[in-house]
Amino acid sequence: MIIEHRGRRPVVHESAYVSPAAVLSGDVSVGAGSRVLHGAVLTAEDGPVRIGENVVVMENAVVRGRAGHPTTIGDAVMVGPHAHVNGSTVGDNCFVATGASLFPGSTLEAGAEVRINGVVQVNTRLSVGAVVPIGWVAVGDPAQLFPPDRHDEIWAVQRALGFAVTVYGVGADATMDDIMRGQSRFYGAHRDDTVVDG
Repeated sequence: MIIEHRGRRPVVHESAYVSPAAVLSGDVSVGAGSRVLHGAVLTAEDGPVRIGENVVVMENAVVRGRAGHPTTIGDAVMVGPHAHVNGSTVGDNCFVATGASLFPGSTLEAGAEVRINGVVQVNTRLSVGAVVPIGWVAVGDPAQLFPPDRHDEIWAVQRALGFAVTVYGVGADATMDDIMRGQSRFYGAHRDDTVVDG
């Protein structure tokens, strides 16, 4: 489904394929030879999504662009099923496996891999060819890698990365009520969406 959002329509190269069961919303572009499979959602909330050439976005993946954190995916990238790429820059020849999560401000340099259920936290940079092991967490710039059971060490690095301001645009002292009221207003912009091609 192709949706106009915030006055912008997706653009899909003539040689690309987008499943009729996928959703492209807003300022999204899909490059030559790329494939967006069933159930995937590419949504430019208030920042663009740019998909390069020969990229495969697999089933039920979510790729989101945000203000200040557009999502750019280079050429020859695999985005696995149920992966979440949110406000991230992904270089050429990267592999984002099933269930991986990339948070706003994160960067994967060329050839980096985030394996099954791996996490790349806000404002974290993976260097060329770096690998996040299955279920591990990358945090910091440059990234440090931790198994998920080392939460205190992860938090010690993550605390300085500005999660609340990066993801929600609020201070660290904001309550969940503050955050959700803002998110409700923000996503209310979808009330004005227009389905261009269903």
